[in-house]
Amino acid sequence: MTKMKLLAGIALAAVTAMPVAAQDYPSQPVQLTAPYGPGGASDLAARNLANVAPDYLGQPVLVTNRAGAGGATGSAYVKNSDPDGYNLLLARIGSHSISPALKSSMPYEWDDFTYLSLLEINPAACATATSKPYQSLEDLRAAIEASPGAVTYSSAGVGTLHHLGGIMLLDEMGFEDPGTAATHIPFQSGGAAAAAAATGQVDFVCSNISAIISQIEGGQLRPLVVTTPERVDSLPDVPTASELGHPALEALVGWSGLVGPPGLSDETIATWVEVLQEVAADERWVNQTKSLGSVPMMLSPEETVAFVENQYTTFRGLVEELGLQID
Repeated sequence: MTKMKLLAGIALAAVTAMPVAAQDYPSQPVQLTAPYGPGGASDLAARNLANVAPDYLGQPVLVTNRAGAGGATGSAYVKNSDPDGYNLLLARIGSHSISPALKSSMPYEWDDFTYLSLLEINPAACATATSKPYQSLEDLRAAIEASPGAVTYSSAGVGTLHHLGGIMLLDEMGFEDPGTAATHIPFQSGGAAAAAAATGQVDFVCSNISAIISQIEGGQLRPLVVTTPERVDSLPDVPTASELGHPALEALVGWSGLVGPPGLSDETIATWVEVLQEVAADERWVNQTKSLGSVPMMLSPEETVAFVENQYTTFRGLVEELGLQID
């Protein structure tokens, strides 16, 4: 699907919609797929939306986790669903920006969906268990240099933010072959990847702050760096990537968005545009989003397409530069 066709398909989303209650859609519960396992950033964002949106939609929003293939399993399920508005997807940076840029064989392209809105952005951090000896990023680098391949890092699967984040960190540390300097251990979800790092099963994880904030606050994880241009309010003692001389890591900023299969009707799009405007003003959703370490950022369908395309282009460039293409 070309960008022009995609934009044409959503061009009417910004028109003034009829009141939600006056429309035929929705007449039944909406299924919302989280393409990763329970406890990760995708799951948390989906359930946060599902907790608030029904008040404005007039129907329940039911979250189902369809994990696998770095988010591709659940994403492909929604992409191939009927465009009736009853199967939507909580899209993530891994499923819709990184994996399409990283993998040569995917069951979809980034633009094979109807984009309804960006929901939030997720600053990232690289962290290690407090039981590990690494007190700084330099400590971690020294350990990797001393024993190539012995240090491990977790991810929610090949092609996720965690995976590419780990490789980018190793590249920024100056290792000639980031793919072998440390060993990548994939898990089924961001929650499982965070738990593996927190318990010391692996040495470090690069993850959305939202997915590891509970372990940080609970004293299980020690963040070594954040990827934001400025220090994060909730982690004021953690240095930024730029402070440590690694500004390229600022590209590691996750996001969540609401998308549907291609061909959603103008009525469905307009309904969700209106609903999400209400959600964006609801303190319950805003406060919960912030408490998870994310930044609320609702965008129009057109703005969301432009945002995701820019993300894809950025990561595609990194993949080509580092030779990371995966078949």
